Amino acid sequence: MLLVVDGANVVGSRPDGWWRDRAGAASRLAARLAEAQRSGALAGLADRVVLVLEGAARAATVPSDLEVLLAPRDGDSAMVELAHDSPEEVTVVTADRELSRLLQALGARTVRPGALLALLPGDQGH
Repeated sequence: MLLVVDGANVVGSRPDGWWRDRAGAASRLAARLAEAQRSGALAGLADRVVLVLEGAARAATVPSDLEVLLAPRDGDSAMVELAHDSPEEVTVVTADRELSRLLQALGARTVRPGALLALLPGDQGH
C-alpha cells in the first residue's frame, strides 16, 4: 500500500510557526516520517511512503531513506497523478476537501493529518 503525505497540508495542520521556515518545517516532518518507517510505526498502514513537497518546502533537507516527490507545479496535481498512476492501493494524508474529493473519485482513501501525526515519533499531542 502506498501512503502519500501532503507535506504542506500536514505541516500546516498545527500552528507551530511553520510559516516562518517552510523548508525547516518540511525537514522536521521528513525526519519524523523516516523514523516512523524505520521503527515500523507505519507498518500495516503503508509499504511505501511518499512525501510530496511544493514551493519553499522543496528546499527541505530529507533523509536519504525517505521517498520525496518535489512537485514540479503544485502538490495537489502531483498527488492526483500519483494516485492515478499507482497500481497499489493509495492512501493520502490531507485535510484538503477538494483534493480529497478528487482522490476518492480515483479510488484512493484519504485520512486527516492528525491521524498520521499521532503515529509519528516526537508528537507532543498538539
